[in-house]
Amino acid sequence: MSIWIKICGNTSLGDSLAAAEAGADAVGFVFAPSPRQVTAEQVAVITPHLPATVEKIGAFVDATLEEIVSTVQACGLTGVQLHFDADLELPAMLHERLGVGLRILRVIHFSTETAAQCAAQIAASRENLHVDAVLVDSRTSTVIGGTGKTFDWIEARKSIFENAAARKRLVAAGGLSPANVSEAIAALHPWGVDVVSGVESAPGRKDLAKVREFVHRARTGILKQTF
Repeated sequence: MSIWIKICGNTSLGDSLAAAEAGADAVGFVFAPSPRQVTAEQVAVITPHLPATVEKIGAFVDATLEEIVSTVQACGLTGVQLHFDADLELPAMLHERLGVGLRILRVIHFSTETAAQCAAQIAASRENLHVDAVLVDSRTSTVIGGTGKTFDWIEARKSIFENAAARKRLVAAGGLSPANVSEAIAALHPWGVDVVSGVESAPGRKDLAKVREFVHRARTGILKQTF
């Protein structure tokens, strides 16, 4: 099965279209304080011009049910990314309000210190039929997404990615780029990958060559050579 690829942190129609044309399965928009933050009004202008086959996913931090529902409806989003410790009932309420076709991703932040906790969170998500996938990300003391930092792939593979019982769809994120995405896939064997800063020319602005190279290397498994 081909790996699922999401290009997140889009702020313009041009960047979103470029991601779609490069072969990404999904484009993401950040509705939270960030150099990549967008408004519902901005995204509502972008999504009608994107291919119907491309998923449009909104990333939310500390948002209420009503805030998420209104944004999804205004923007025509097909999925949400809960980038915070959301109420366990929130995914079910979102499906009740917006339909079961809405893709829901839960985010956990992995570190060697939190490996056991992350495994427990994934196990809990496995029991939640309203969570479609778990995105495994890195974080810093001040930033919870788009950090440009990788987590320990070896430790993550042993503690969560290798555990067959916990293999609800896992998406690898955190510090991925064209230079390392093939290595990450080889180490983790994730269901999908997500990238933000690794394909940017500046925060919120995509480098289109990097976007194309990222998708190509994720699809083909080609390791980037350095000289």
